[in-house]
Amino acid sequence: MDKIVKISAIGAKREKFAVEKLFKTNYSSTMNYWLMKTEPDTFSIEDLKNKKISDWDGVRNYQARNFIRDDMRNGDRVLIYHSSCKNVGVAGIAEVIKESHPDYTCWDESSDYYDPKSTKEDPRWFMVTVKWIETFDRIIPLTEIKTNKQLQGMLLIKKGNRLSITPVKKSEYDLILKLV
Repeated sequence: MDKIVKISAIGAKREKFAVEKLFKTNYSSTMNYWLMKTEPDTFSIEDLKNKKISDWDGVRNYQARNFIRDDMRNGDRVLIYHSSCKNVGVAGIAEVIKESHPDYTCWDESSDYYDPKSTKEDPRWFMVTVKWIETFDRIIPLTEIKTNKQLQGMLLIKKGNRLSITPVKKSEYDLILKLV
């Protein structure tokens, strides 16, 4: 079982270090795997399937932003996770096809994601572009993930974790695919 670093409440720098240490020591260096949460009434796996390619905009958490900006690479695989809905769970797969670039929604005053402190010269928020790969025949429910002993290390189910983007180990990614 992987060693998990306890994150204290002393500050964001320590939390960032702990999550980055966990990420860098336990995740693949060639291809990374991610879980990205979305609310299906806003943007679902079916919406991504219909569009085929989409910018993943609107991320407004600094740690999730750091994953986008610093760690997500072309070819990385993404588990698309439906949250805040009736059927919470992993709904399908996408692939990162364009690495980090500024999230233009933060400059749009009519956007829900507008941030007056972010400028084109000094962008605060970033996004990646993803491509739809697969919609699962069934959603892998959160309850099934929580009860699977091999998935107990997933950041998704760690107490207090509310990040919209989290790294996933290759073994966890592969097991999720087997559960489909």
